[in-house]
Amino acid sequence: MDRESRIFFLVPYPVKRAPSQRFRVELFEPALKEANIKYTISSFIDEETWNILYNNGSSLKKALGIIKGYLRRTKNVLWDVRKYNHVFIHREASPLGPPIFEWILTKLWRKKVIYDFDDAIWIPNTSNENKIAALLKANWKVKYICKWVDTVVAGNKFLCDFAGQYNKNVVCIPTVVDTENGHNKIKEHREDTILVGWTGSHSTLPFLDQIIPTLQDLHNEQPFTLLVIANKKPDYNFPSLMFIPWKEETEIEDLLNADIGLMPLTADAWSEGKCGFKLIQYLSLGIPAVASPVGVNSTIIENGRNGYIAHTPEDWKQHLLSLMKDLTSRKEMGKVGREKIVNEYSVQSQKNTFLSLFK
Repeated sequence: MDRESRIFFLVPYPVKRAPSQRFRVELFEPALKEANIKYTISSFIDEETWNILYNNGSSLKKALGIIKGYLRRTKNVLWDVRKYNHVFIHREASPLGPPIFEWILTKLWRKKVIYDFDDAIWIPNTSNENKIAALLKANWKVKYICKWVDTVVAGNKFLCDFAGQYNKNVVCIPTVVDTENGHNKIKEHREDTILVGWTGSHSTLPFLDQIIPTLQDLHNEQPFTLLVIANKKPDYNFPSLMFIPWKEETEIEDLLNADIGLMPLTADAWSEGKCGFKLIQYLSLGIPAVASPVGVNSTIIENGRNGYIAHTPEDWKQHLLSLMKDLTSRKEMGKVGREKIVNEYSVQSQKNTFLSLFK
């Protein structure tokens, strides 16, 4: 490793706030320090703006926050970047408009730029919360950034295949967890009331919505508690719902309440780009999961060994019922799942690949 490596991380969100950034960038900080690599992380969105960004109202404050982000990023790219020999961009240098900052970095300053993403961000994905901003997202810029940079890092084969159309130097690094210092506890499965758990953000709640009728049918046959951990409470009329607001400080303990994890997805190109992070979290804690057969889900879940793949509503019901009734299976599948994450989806298993980006 070059002892003089100096890396400038350009990230969208405040530190310790967004899962993709936390588990694709921030989790590797100890490895960078261990390798004596100097680095700086610069966020586009500041803490104050982040706290109001997805709430209704406060339009002026949001606009001012975005303007401040552009001013900060302009200083980053025109001035601060001079003392760094690598630039690592997670998702995008700026959230709206054309890739001006990326062009300056690659074409004007000719910096060695690594471009990282873990979603199919070239595909428009509009929700009620972001439909105005979506008009300005300029998703078309992703392919140009892929062309210009030295290396593209993507979270699964689908994303790598897209990047490979525009850049020959593509590295696959899955989204990871720290199985030694973070996701390092194991679920103690017991013969108690079963909690079927789902964790995610407001943007992914629609995936859970689609299986709620099936879960309600299952509840009529075999009562259980549906655990939802998110930054927004779902509006479900479910017989037994436990909602826990997501907090970084308690996310591990909150997840350990679940006996079985859920990861439903819609079969479309956007979902193909998902990196299966919910499954990675569940399995890392010894919690077997049931998931849709979309994208990387079918790679992470070894059907019948660490969980199940559900193709139909009946599959969802039967697989969940099987795990609910069989304590031994939950324990064994949880153990196998934990081993898979340690070997393939942990920061410890991927840190050398990550560090090799900066040689």
